[in-house]
Amino acid sequence: QVQLVESGGGLVQAGGSLRLSCAASGRTISSYAMGWFRQAPGKEREFVAAISWSGGSTGYADSVKGRFTISRDNAKNTVYLQMNSLKPEDTAVYYCAASIRYYSARSVEYAYWGQGTQVTVSS
Repeated sequence: QVQLVESGGGLVQAGGSLRLSCAASGRTISSYAMGWFRQAPGKEREFVAAISWSGGSTGYADSVKGRFTISRDNAKNTVYLQMNSLKPEDTAVYYCAASIRYYSARSVEYAYWGQGTQVTVSS
């Protein structure tokens, strides 16, 4: 079992930055692909970014490409999401997830999920 805990969310003005962290415990995540998803009120959960187990490959939703960066530190068992140039439409609960498969934009590929951290971007 992998337990995931997100942190780093908060309230920020449009144009600002936040760095989310996802700390894993229970198992090393070095063999897991990791992803970030988000869910805004009244909307379905959507893919944000993913990274392969080695960190050598990454993928992003078009809506965040060029503004967000996913990274990982396997030695610290932690995954990060650096969010720059934030927009009000980025407001959502952000979830970290782990997949034993290849990194994917499909939430069904991820077996383990954190509880989420709230990000609110004011205009």
